[in-house]
Amino acid sequence: MRIAFAARSLGAALCLLIVAGAVQAKGADLHQHDFDFEWGTWNAHLRLLAHRFAGSHDWVDYHGTLVVHKLWNGKANISELEVSNSRSRIEGGALHLYDPQTQRWSVTFASSDTGTLGVSNVGRFEHGLGTFYDHELYRGRLILDRWLFSNVTAHAFHFEQAFSRDNGKTWETNLIIDYTR
Repeated sequence: MRIAFAARSLGAALCLLIVAGAVQAKGADLHQHDFDFEWGTWNAHLRLLAHRFAGSHDWVDYHGTLVVHKLWNGKANISELEVSNSRSRIEGGALHLYDPQTQRWSVTFASSDTGTLGVSNVGRFEHGLGTFYDHELYRGRLILDRWLFSNVTAHAFHFEQAFSRDNGKTWETNLIIDYTR
């Protein structure tokens, strides 16, 4: 009788461990698909603040495309941005990498102007808002850089970049991109 009870108890405990492991594994992938919405080709309307940290209210408009490719079953994306206006052109790319340990994404931008990778912005989506931060040097001064992805639908999404010189107390938005398809 004791052996049968012990066997049933052990069996029940093993079942609970298996179920708990499955729930934990599912939770570990909770944010893996945060950027699935980006896959494909988008029309891009980019607005760039003419002068950062100068009290500027002048914006420069660009139009073009964003093409995003899925990698590793959605654990990574690579994107190509090409926008222009009558005076200039911006070409860039971004690598999005998912870290299942932290359940966060790192997004690293590269510009064809410099040919180097920038500092990775790290974050994730919560309640429909993707928030990503990094600390980097801008004109010799350490700033906090914030990227926001919002208003995500199957046919549109919104991106903003803002810089803070006071570690997030105040922000200056310097880049706005609206994507549609």
